[in-house]
Amino acid sequence: MKRMFLSSGNPATVVIKTVSVGLCPLVLCCSMIILRCASTMNAQPQRVIGQPIRVQSALVSVPVVVSDVNGRFVPGLKATDFKLYQDGTEQPFSLFVTSDRPINIALMLDTSKSTVSVLGKIKKAAANFVSQLRPQDKAVVISFDSEIQALSPLTSEQSKLRAAIGTAQVAYYEGTKLRDAIFDVVGRRFQYLDERKAIVLLTDGDDIGSQVSLADLLDAVANSGTVIYSVHYNIDPRQMMKKLFGVSSRLPREEAGAQTAPAAPAGTAGAQSEGLQFLTALSELSTGRVFPSDVARLKGTFEEVAEELRLQYLLGFYPDKATHDGLVHELKVVVDKTGTVVRSRRFYRAPASSSP
Repeated sequence: MKRMFLSSGNPATVVIKTVSVGLCPLVLCCSMIILRCASTMNAQPQRVIGQPIRVQSALVSVPVVVSDVNGRFVPGLKATDFKLYQDGTEQPFSLFVTSDRPINIALMLDTSKSTVSVLGKIKKAAANFVSQLRPQDKAVVISFDSEIQALSPLTSEQSKLRAAIGTAQVAYYEGTKLRDAIFDVVGRRFQYLDERKAIVLLTDGDDIGSQVSLADLLDAVANSGTVIYSVHYNIDPRQMMKKLFGVSSRLPREEAGAQTAPAAPAGTAGAQSEGLQFLTALSELSTGRVFPSDVARLKGTFEEVAEELRLQYLLGFYPDKATHDGLVHELKVVVDKTGTVVRSRRFYRAPASSSP
């Protein structure tokens, strides 16, 4: 079986229909249902909702995280330890990237007006995260509010990354183009990278002003092979009002205090905000995780993210042309080691045979 460790592949062309869609609970609920259905589908391919992604390169990348039953990551695995299945049929994989290979990271900072009281702490935690990257890893720092700005190039020079983080400023105008910013990374900046890639996203999950629809974004994320780690934090409205206007909010202290409590884990009764539902959908779809975190505990949260980033594997395979049907196909990764728990990409949409 022929193997290669890194391959740029052929460029992928993404056709996106941009529609402005709000993050209403019904849409988010539907998106979660789609994800759950996709993860439990049988070998029969199923059509999915959303605009198709037209892909010229047939390489399907499959990020994989392997841990033991106690949640400790398992490093040092070899290609022979993995088996990859599409619709229940084992597939030979042509790309195997071990956890010690470089990873490309988009560090995305929410700089909308709502972050005025916490941006300083966010920047400090983000700079600490950069210091945990290995010399071979690369990162790009991106801020998003009413505009999307790349504050640095994709680089392994930590001094440049820390300096870029230091330039992040709270926006003057209202707006949080969260969906547009994520799509900018998965659909453009990281589009041609057939190697390990991830987004580390710091935000409260609210979106104001994006043009890319939720369905189109989920479609792009599902086909990108980019793992998304969302660090979700809450904003104290009293502190925000004080920073913005020099006055305290009239919210009762009890109500304002509830805003600063750590977010409940995804899936619990306390995790019903639209922003957190959206981030959970993104992370589950991309094999990532959501880290609800109080702003004061961001340093420890970043340490967890950095550890997992260092220990990802990446598989890639070329599906038979007979499966170029524009349909969704189930993926499953099995590790031939007892007592291991595998988290991996669960499905992909094949290109249509009529694609150019």
